[in-house]
Amino acid sequence: MEVVYEEQPRVETLVELFRWRGYQHPKRLALSFLLEGSETEVTHSYGELDLRARAIAARLQAHGMQDKPVLMLFPAGLDFVAGFLGCLYGGAVAIPAYPPHPARLARDLPRIRAIARDALPVAVLTVSSLLEKREELCRQAPELGTLPWLAADKISVNGAEDWLEREIDPDSLAFLQYTSGSTASPRGVMVTHGNLLHNSSLIHDYFETGEDCRGVFWLPAYHDMGLVGGILQVLFCGTSALLMSPLAFLQRPMRWLQAISRTGANISGGPNFAYDLCARKATPEQIASLDLSCWELAFNGAEPVRADTLERFAKVFEPCGFRWEAFYPCYGLAEGTLIVSGGKRSEPPVIRRFDEEALKCDHAIEVAPDHPSARTLVGCGEPHPDQEVVIVDPDTSESLPEGRIGEIWVAGPSVAAGYWRKPEESAKTFQASLREAGSGRHLRTGDLGFLKDGELFVTGRLKDLIVLEGRNHYPQDIERTVERAHPTLRDDCSAVFLAEIEGRERLVVVAEVEPRFTKPRIGDNGNGQVSKGWDEAEVVRIIRRVVSEMHDLQVHSVVLIKPGRIPKTSSGKIQRHACRAAFLEGKL
Repeated sequence: MEVVYEEQPRVETLVELFRWRGYQHPKRLALSFLLEGSETEVTHSYGELDLRARAIAARLQAHGMQDKPVLMLFPAGLDFVAGFLGCLYGGAVAIPAYPPHPARLARDLPRIRAIARDALPVAVLTVSSLLEKREELCRQAPELGTLPWLAADKISVNGAEDWLEREIDPDSLAFLQYTSGSTASPRGVMVTHGNLLHNSSLIHDYFETGEDCRGVFWLPAYHDMGLVGGILQVLFCGTSALLMSPLAFLQRPMRWLQAISRTGANISGGPNFAYDLCARKATPEQIASLDLSCWELAFNGAEPVRADTLERFAKVFEPCGFRWEAFYPCYGLAEGTLIVSGGKRSEPPVIRRFDEEALKCDHAIEVAPDHPSARTLVGCGEPHPDQEVVIVDPDTSESLPEGRIGEIWVAGPSVAAGYWRKPEESAKTFQASLREAGSGRHLRTGDLGFLKDGELFVTGRLKDLIVLEGRNHYPQDIERTVERAHPTLRDDCSAVFLAEIEGRERLVVVAEVEPRFTKPRIGDNGNGQVSKGWDEAEVVRIIRRVVSEMHDLQVHSVVLIKPGRIPKTSSGKIQRHACRAAFLEGKL
């Protein structure tokens, strides 16, 4: 559909656009937030958001924070939005981070501390409820103790007139998007103002967002899908949306669909696991109370999109008016600001079957649904004309023809500027050169996939990154947790990976036991499994518990083996792929 705005100016940054919206439509509803445990909403109009953003920006400018990194610690809510816009308006480099939860400080604080050590922020922007806990937090996270803390919710809007409007270079940094990666070596993606504007425009084109758009989003605001695909897309289009806490969704997944039904929202979405969760948790009474006929675009991304999940969700919620054509699989990543490819609105998702044995050999050969080795894949749409997507042999850097599996490379104005304070890694990842071109302008995504009839299919991950329930996990972090769980387990001798079991990607832990806890037993067949001279079941229970507590992950299988049986390289690095293969073949 064609979208016509009231003399919308040509802008070079989102700040210019948001300023215009605040002036042109000051009373138009922008965002609402659903308070936890109720149906009560707090709201901000475009004028109110603009006013708060200018007031916060003025305070940041008064502290000399232009072009400097500012750590954002906010619970879910509209204060985060005002704070983030305040950073953009004030020229500060925002660093959205996971807010520390009082009941999970042991898990949350190491991540925040790692970001603080890497980003070197000059201040912490937060809310008064967290500011009251500053002393306790800084005692456990001393990196934050030397920084000034500002409570955004206590900054008077009267200070908005002190804001110094300045021209913002599209190439200047807007924010650092820290990927959900290793706490030992976090990576902050440098997203520029130009990146944000371009990717917002791409999402608008893909979603065909009109001014009649109404959204519902529970996605975390400190992640790219929730921030860029949810909050900023709403403000970019001048529409409205209801936000809710991610925790509220996880506690009661049906709150999401109930909010869509109640508000008549036509755009919403999340990772694949969210649809799976709703389909499994919905009761007949809840289904009977829903009306999802309003839902026109149900985007699905951030982790592998599974056909069986789509089919199950559609079957469960068809009686509520949900339509198969509403599904919108897409692909993106933080290093590309967000979206890389997407489908066509109101058209059914592209689902095809390929020979699994051929896929293992990096060839995509389409087969009939009843083929004995058929593997079903869901297409993630087509690349936008403004972006280039190339499938590349990761070893030779040569582009591959259609139907060949390789690493997905991306080039275009949405590709971020690199990793914060990591020039070598940035050059390797963001300045890759095709062998036949040598331009040095491509982003290496680390994901594997292929193009078929223009459609992008994602088949797996080149790297060891573990993606479950919409979150990324580095195996070395989980391995470290496992090795510290019990004295019987050896340091640097465990492997964590995903394996497809019963049609699902499951988390598997393989760990070596200390030599002193193993001893020969009569009839040992040499298969590497440990003896029962100690309580193996207790160790397995402890591993499952600590991984759940520290990483919010459920371990499907734990295999404890004798020393020296974990596959390693000559330099001592764990070979997770070899370990996974041995597990699947029953050779551990």
